[in-house]
Amino acid sequence: MIVLIENMNLDGLLILIILLMFGPAILLAIIGFLLFKKNKKAAKILFILAALYLIISLGICGALMS
Repeated sequence: MIVLIENMNLDGLLILIILLMFGPAILLAIIGFLLFKKNKKAAKILFILAALYLIISLGICGALMS
């Protein structure tokens, strides 16, 4: 069992956590920029959701990573 613990590579898990932290927020922001000229109210709501998701995900995932 000790041999398995020494050779564990958790890079994929770290990349997955980072994608969960930043991925949806970036996606919402991109959609917000695409909608900004057509519908400013919907774009502002998407920007707010992106910021809120980023704050919450950094708090939760940051607590899990430390």
